[in-house]
Amino acid sequence: MTGPLPDPFADQPDWAPRPPRPLSIVPATERVELRGRRVLVGLPGLGWRGDLRADDRVVQSARTYVPVIPEHEWYRAEADQVEVFAPLVPVERVWVETVGRQVDSEGGRDTGIRLVSLDGPAHRTPTPVFEADAVTGRRVVHVENGLEHRDLRAVTETYSGAEGDICVRITPEVEWYRWAWRGQSPTTLEVPVHLLWIE
Repeated sequence: MTGPLPDPFADQPDWAPRPPRPLSIVPATERVELRGRRVLVGLPGLGWRGDLRADDRVVQSARTYVPVIPEHEWYRAEADQVEVFAPLVPVERVWVETVGRQVDSEGGRDTGIRLVSLDGPAHRTPTPVFEADAVTGRRVVHVENGLEHRDLRAVTETYSGAEGDICVRITPEVEWYRWAWRGQSPTTLEVPVHLLWIE
């Protein structure tokens, strides 16, 4: 054998995990499970609203609707087992967030202006927390040992941790919302920023 062996880590620093799989937005008219899923509602050409959760489809007078609940109310209903009001939105006005496939990033992330189509909602690719200007309250993905931990929120900005790492404290979303409706402080976890991505 002549020549050096290829370096399997040449395209990525050894401290940087692979980014999480990006979110893919699909119409609720497709055969996709809805209960508890994050959804966006809106009209093409007008705009989109997020931070919502869906329940199972409902058929009334031959039309299909999706019960849509603000995310904080969905978490309260699930945690406290209470009934909450869920307006019915026509299924063609609802899009569902699903976890997409891993994409190889050849040449890095795009910077600058990104134009999108107004025919359906668009979603950004995951952004490393160390590239963000502010993270408190943002949805984050914690990537550790190749596993993606989702449904998390950042509760602090970046700071210098006890061992010198730049860190952010995170909490499960249910505790993030419980903090709002009960005033109960969440349990948090200190995570180095190179393991966190804004969803």
